[in-house]
Amino acid sequence: MQISDAEAIVIQVLWEQHPLGADEVVAALGSTTDWAEPTVKTLLNRLLNKGAIRAERDGRRYLYSPVLTREAWVAQQSEGLLDRVFGGRVAPLVAHFSERGKLSDADVRELKRLIEELEDDR
Repeated sequence: MQISDAEAIVIQVLWEQHPLGADEVVAALGSTTDWAEPTVKTLLNRLLNKGAIRAERDGRRYLYSPVLTREAWVAQQSEGLLDRVFGGRVAPLVAHFSERGKLSDADVRELKRLIEELEDDR
């Protein structure tokens, strides 16, 4: 399931709190975007059509909730990045960030810990 950057911003609101009406999603996005209600409703409809969210009727409005989990989306996005940019390999990704000084000492310690755990499991 392909989720655009704009759709990801909308579903993030629903991952944090749901169910929400379109007006509540608009309000939640008010501090980070300048999107009008029709724009948000269009994005909600796209997410509905993709099966990423669901809508339940609540009187005269709809309440939206996520179907796609954040964890599933992150896995999909990270695998796609690895495949597209690094040939499906993790080491070149880590090397890329290391070469650009984007790994903190805490990141390096965490990577070492993860490698040790992987080695212990073998």
